Amino acid sequence: MALSSLAQSKKQKTGDPLAGIDTLLNRVLKDQQVAGFAVAVVKGDQVIYSKGFGYRDLENKKPVTPNTLFAIGSSTKSFTSALIGLQQKEGKLSFDGIATSYLPQLKFYNDNMNSQITVRDMMCHRTGLSRYDLSWFVFNTSNRDSIIQRVRYMEPTAAVREKWQYNNFMFLAQGMIVEKLTGKTWEQNIKEKFFDPLEMNRSNTDIFKFEKDSDASLPYTINDKGAIEKIDYFNIDGMGPAGSINSSVNDMTHWLKVWINGGSYKGKEILPASYIREAASSQMVMNGGLPEEDEDIYLSTYGFGWMISSYRGHYMVEHGGNINGFSASVSFFPTDKLGIVVLTNQNGSPVPKIVYSSIADRILELENTDWNSRAVKAKNEAREREKATKKTAENAHVLNTKPSHPLKDYDGLFDNPAYGVINVSFKNDSLFAMMGKEKLLLRHYHYDVFSISGIDKKGKIDTAESDLRFNFISGQDGKIEGISIPLERGMKPAIFNYKPRTVELSAAELENYTGSYGEKGMAKVYLKGKVLFVSVPGQPEYETVSVGNDTFNFKNLKGFSLKFEKKEGVSKPLSVSFIQPNGTFKQVRQH
Repeated sequence: MALSSLAQSKKQKTGDPLAGIDTLLNRVLKDQQVAGFAVAVVKGDQVIYSKGFGYRDLENKKPVTPNTLFAIGSSTKSFTSALIGLQQKEGKLSFDGIATSYLPQLKFYNDNMNSQITVRDMMCHRTGLSRYDLSWFVFNTSNRDSIIQRVRYMEPTAAVREKWQYNNFMFLAQGMIVEKLTGKTWEQNIKEKFFDPLEMNRSNTDIFKFEKDSDASLPYTINDKGAIEKIDYFNIDGMGPAGSINSSVNDMTHWLKVWINGGSYKGKEILPASYIREAASSQMVMNGGLPEEDEDIYLSTYGFGWMISSYRGHYMVEHGGNINGFSASVSFFPTDKLGIVVLTNQNGSPVPKIVYSSIADRILELENTDWNSRAVKAKNEAREREKATKKTAENAHVLNTKPSHPLKDYDGLFDNPAYGVINVSFKNDSLFAMMGKEKLLLRHYHYDVFSISGIDKKGKIDTAESDLRFNFISGQDGKIEGISIPLERGMKPAIFNYKPRTVELSAAELENYTGSYGEKGMAKVYLKGKVLFVSVPGQPEYETVSVGNDTFNFKNLKGFSLKFEKKEGVSKPLSVSFIQPNGTFKQVRQH
């Protein structure tokens, strides 16, 4: 063991710096418990290494090749910002132009943000917005206009340019700006500006095309029993500009050559050299970036779709990617004319970092570090921390409590405009919820707090309880009025406000409720099209929404509703009660 350590600490002296690397990468495959991965290395204009390890299809033992397609996740971001760079070259925008002026449907939380946030701010994550990832991840949709509308409800957690905070919505916005300026989709732009001229013939932005490819990897994860498990592909086409490129390591070497060689590929300019310099330079400090465990690894800044650091004395530009079943890293060292791409079919995997670090050490003739063993140790330590966290959570669990309401009272729709609608339903003495496309079982935890468990497509309930919990909130009248959910670390919980299910009534049914109510016909109820309105003297007319049982809520007034009273067998009501926060007022029908 001592001799082995001594050998590892010495610089590589062989003619081929990657001699024996296959042995290490096979060990990484085993130790990190991944189905497969692929890696390619570019030096100058040459691909000096390209290989697949493990399986793209574990069950059928189909091997990973250098041409196997993987989802590259957020490594897509450098492509999207590069499209913005091309728009600036053509004079169609300025990096320092106000973002909302290029994309009118983009609105921020307040006027100060609307008038301050520039395209550059979005390109380097300094808008003041934190991640809000569950908004697009859970409440997923292919409609980009619908997703971008949510931004106006996202409360900032810092001032503009005060703090680096990663936000995928800002890359969606960049893609949409490109769409507006070019009259073509983001997908068309990526193909025409990059895939075609770079001969990236395997690459695509379409999850369905990806799935059908004969050399595509399946997505995997590690389940709660510690085993590799296949999961479903995840379609994020709505958020495409933030992370929906699928590619192979061979194709990605063409992209790396552009960045290593000042914007050119085979003598043809793909990106302006001026853009390459700006995008791969520090635009925003991510964090302090002081050396920690390794004194020669430091600096932490962000360019345009790239993270910048000093790797053991070498300038490094890199961006990772994580999406369901896949992890990626694309990196280059400008001074050394070196590029490395690592793609794997497991989400949240340390493999990309282990592999690019191990390769960089050898090619840059640095003292080798056993990154693989470090990652194994870190994984074990994380597992222990998780156990301790779970134990703390168990201690916080208050036993022998019960909900404040019968379970059926929790049934309803709960809306947060920055996220979406949660549909809570009471069925067979249990509470269920639809949160986006996720079906959940709600179990009483304590008081009005419910734990959640996922239900798969076959109806199987996940035995692992999520640490995300629904805290139902009651109003002053005692009725359930919302759900508080801590969706984002470091932020106050998101509130989903209760809204009753609406009941559609025909114009003929609505007509029965019209008329004058109260002394001298004080309140008038009337129809406009298929909508019931009510008016009282001295006040504006109020639009109502039918919620069933002869009850209509005021559309834009919380806590106000009309309850019509009928005699059995008679279609027209005898009276109406105005239900308000300060009391209930009954008015008899006049005619």
